[in-house]
Amino acid sequence: MAEHLRGADAILHAGDVCVGWVLDELAAYAPVHAVKGNNDGPDVHAPQTLELTLGGLRVAMIHDSGQAKGRLARMRARFPEAELVVFGHSHIPIDQTADRLRILNPGSPTDRRRQPHGTLGLLQIENGTLTEAKIVPVT
Repeated sequence: MAEHLRGADAILHAGDVCVGWVLDELAAYAPVHAVKGNNDGPDVHAPQTLELTLGGLRVAMIHDSGQAKGRLARMRARFPEAELVVFGHSHIPIDQTADRLRILNPGSPTDRRRQPHGTLGLLQIENGTLTEAKIVPVT
């Protein structure tokens, strides 16, 4: 997993860090932007949602995006300015686009649950445009 973190401009974590020192370890690679997950302990200091601009791209983050049905429309309503919403909770990798919004759940590199591999997401942003988003296996 570390090979994907080396050289990163930023690390986005969609929650379920579980313990705060994990964010410190990730910060050794790049600045970390995280939201709090339902499995995070009291030492994980992160907001419930986060909106930021990365390389000119408007990004929103939330841990639990709710049920699959209506998710894109719900995220559009929740984050009307976002071009990308990164979320977690299910640990199931998802990459969907509609109505000028891309939503991405990168899965989990450490708790794959019922998935065949642990995964993470890689984003390439150039001049305010998400030019590449991919979910890669790491286990």
